[in-house]
Amino acid sequence: MTLYFLVKYLHVLGAIVILGTGSGIAFFMLTAHRSGDAAFIARTATTVVIADMLFTLTAVLLQPLTGGWLMVLSTTGFTERWLMASLGLYVVAGLFWVPVIFMQIEMRDLARMAAKQSGPLPPRYFSLFRRWCLFGIPGFGSVMIILWLMIAKPF
Repeated sequence: MTLYFLVKYLHVLGAIVILGTGSGIAFFMLTAHRSGDAAFIARTATTVVIADMLFTLTAVLLQPLTGGWLMVLSTTGFTERWLMASLGLYVVAGLFWVPVIFMQIEMRDLARMAAKQSGPLPPRYFSLFRRWCLFGIPGFGSVMIILWLMIAKPF
């Protein structure tokens, strides 16, 4: 096995972690939200925040490093259009993902408070959840397109 293929493996693994964690988080948050149970939402959001920090953040930080290393090993330049598009979409994904982290933390805290008081979820929770869903579309969609660009290198 060459160094190039080892780094490529790590890069692809990072993409899998980002996509897998992202889709898992979306599924679990949607499922918890649909339950309407503040305590369940609070427990789920707690796990989601940890997973985002542990898995997604790690992969997000390592992707540029492994990608840069692949560029050096393969003599790929920044002028490759598929790469410029991927990097632009990476920024877009980050601009939507970072606020989502803070939304998840606030939704967790609001659900904890509602569960502790045995009360309903406040309107702010529902507002945040709608925004969380809306931010997920371009954030996750950008990552899906990046994966396609990495594989197809269409231009």
